[in-house]
Amino acid sequence: MTDLPLRPRLSAIEAAWVIARRDFVAVLFSRAFLFFLLGPLFPVIVGGLAGSIGGEVQRDAVSYEVGVAMSPEDTARMVAAGERLAPQLPFALPRLQPVPEAAKDPAFDARAFMEARRGNYAAILTGTPQSPRLVGTEGQIARWQGPVSLIAGHALAAEPAAFPPVSALPVTISAADERTTRVQTAQIAQMLLFLLTMLLAGMVLSNLVEEKANKIIEILAAAIPMDAVFMGKLFAMLAVSFVGITVWGLAGFALFGGAGDVITRVTGFDITNLPAPAVGWPLFVVLGVLYFAMAYLLLGALFLTIGSMATSVREVQTLSMPVTMLQLMVFFLAAYTIKQPGSGLEMAAIAFPLSSPFAMLARAAMEPMLWTHALALAWQAVAVLGIVKAGSLLFRKRVMKSGGAGRDKRRAKDAKGLRAAA
Repeated sequence: MTDLPLRPRLSAIEAAWVIARRDFVAVLFSRAFLFFLLGPLFPVIVGGLAGSIGGEVQRDAVSYEVGVAMSPEDTARMVAAGERLAPQLPFALPRLQPVPEAAKDPAFDARAFMEARRGNYAAILTGTPQSPRLVGTEGQIARWQGPVSLIAGHALAAEPAAFPPVSALPVTISAADERTTRVQTAQIAQMLLFLLTMLLAGMVLSNLVEEKANKIIEILAAAIPMDAVFMGKLFAMLAVSFVGITVWGLAGFALFGGAGDVITRVTGFDITNLPAPAVGWPLFVVLGVLYFAMAYLLLGALFLTIGSMATSVREVQTLSMPVTMLQLMVFFLAAYTIKQPGSGLEMAAIAFPLSSPFAMLARAAMEPMLWTHALALAWQAVAVLGIVKAGSLLFRKRVMKSGGAGRDKRRAKDAKGLRAAA
């Protein structure tokens, strides 16, 4: 009888790959993941539609018309002056409209007309161009008093001055303008990185708690290195997160392609005119992906450590709250350092592992240097390995301790049964 060769124990990398492939397939083809993908899309779609409808209603409801209740000659002069000035000061001047009721009633009372809530005028202009008088609420009077005075002065001119054309000598960008616009890019990138990390990192917790409840994790811990189990789970959830981001990104492009003009008009923000970062868009996107991966692995490693100490979903929620609040404070720290490049506070944000991805992504938008990103990514990778090592040691200590006690009890029970049988 020939002895069968024993299969060698899996290396840490092979074991991590097995765990990662198993978790990735299990999560990706589950119904829960499908609902997880659809979950964020519904609020975005509903919010976009509500914002579009609300913006249209608000534009229709807000009036920029000021009624003119002067003599027919003065009314014509004021309206003509307003039309001449309107092209020079768009959105700064009211639209002057004659009040039909004032032309029909010589004793027209503008104050009573406004208090009766008739018409749709922001205010009513009475008196004469030499002494105009606005009738309206305090807010509308404060808003239109200066523009109306400008129109009245232009109407009083015997020969309205011609507006000379202003020649333009545009430059690509100035130093102050470049820094201001890059700050905007840095802030948006940080916010997007934070939202994606917080939204997706929670999947790590639920996965580990379920396997602890089913005793699967104890079998894995006895078969392969615990470091490989943690690493496999982290990278599996990271791959699942990239799938989710891809789906949401495609949905966002489709939504923006179909309703981009409406979104821009409602929000007042055109994503196509987002200022270019200092390192350029291609490299900035690559760095964004890398820093998201590091931020996810760092936070996921902490969540795995928390999951190793929890025995139920409720306990997970209780223990994860301090880490979530810490991550929120870390984000605020990184966001605050955007306007303080090179300061000690920014160096602290870069050195602290949890805030380092956010601070360095902002630096990629502000500064063109690249070697600092290589150092930061290396430091963040070391921090991930350190957290995983500490978490796996803690988890193995707890599991192996409980497992050893259980084995001792079973052996004692078996020995007692054998003695009774004898």
